[in-house]
Amino acid sequence: MKKNAILAMSTALVALAAMPVPAGASADKPVIALANAYFGNSWRHQMVEAFQEAAEKAKAEGKIADFIVLNGDGSVAQQNSQIAELILKKVDAIAVDAASETAVNGVIEKACKAGIKVVSFDSIASAPCNYQLNFDFSGYKKEQAEWVMKKLGGKGNVIVVRGVKGSAPDHDMYTAQESVLKNNPDVKVVATVYGQATASVAQSAVANVLPSLPHVDAVLGQGGSDDAGIAQAFQQYGGDYAEKMPVIEGGGSSNFIQWWAKQKSANGYTTISMNTTPGIGGAAFWLAYELVKGATPPKLMIMPVAVVTEDNLKDYENLPAGVIVSPTYSQDWVSQNLLKESSPKK
Repeated sequence: MKKNAILAMSTALVALAAMPVPAGASADKPVIALANAYFGNSWRHQMVEAFQEAAEKAKAEGKIADFIVLNGDGSVAQQNSQIAELILKKVDAIAVDAASETAVNGVIEKACKAGIKVVSFDSIASAPCNYQLNFDFSGYKKEQAEWVMKKLGGKGNVIVVRGVKGSAPDHDMYTAQESVLKNNPDVKVVATVYGQATASVAQSAVANVLPSLPHVDAVLGQGGSDDAGIAQAFQQYGGDYAEKMPVIEGGGSSNFIQWWAKQKSANGYTTISMNTTPGIGGAAFWLAYELVKGATPPKLMIMPVAVVTEDNLKDYENLPAGVIVSPTYSQDWVSQNLLKESSPKK
């Protein structure tokens, strides 16, 4: 989706959020809300689109009365205000992509006490009453970092590009990367920067430190389109990197995958891409819906990640620019893969 279209959608969603909840809303036709703490990168845009598409489908089919989307600036204060507003609107369920694992727990507990079903996802909250739809950030980031270390032969200089400050995913992924680096003492971290899981921010952060660094052999990132920005920073810097780019962890952005395919064709460049899937927005919607309808899934559910390697690179190299690799998660997928222990009322 083009930038101006995304901005238009964001404006429309804010306007929708200000609308009163229909008086006829009930468990038969609930109102489902999204409280998204951060809207500043391609991954979050695509996640919101996935939620909205699922909600529009459900509304067209007469399954819900309405839906609400609130996007934040990344701050805890604003998300607490968002959720408080949704409690006042008496929505039936809230899907929360949280600003903090702990700092929004108080208002989530208030929502639960008001009879609202709450599911936090992607960046989860730890409030005991809420359901968690998470990724195994630690597991897949450990696997990806180990692949990079093996590619380096256990020696070299690396840059670590962290994600969204203060978020649970950033903490989990960075901790996993640190554990792998500790087991590779001949690999030196020459810089650690924040890329906010955003191409432009990551590009600027890496470009700012490159002039002061020794030769960089690899970059450990976090995804969300930071991979494309990192590659662009090295390309613009040039020098030795014009002949041999460092091993950059892919985070699933189509721009990076297209760049990788061209590099592979030109000089045999190889890496691995692993990413959380923004289609989780649709899964979170359907899970929230099923909770209102009486489903009793496990408190913690884990989503799959997308993996691109040399073996399947050709399957993804023709994706449109500006998107993140992700399937669409339907109501049936949620029922078959997340509600294994549930008995939803039909």
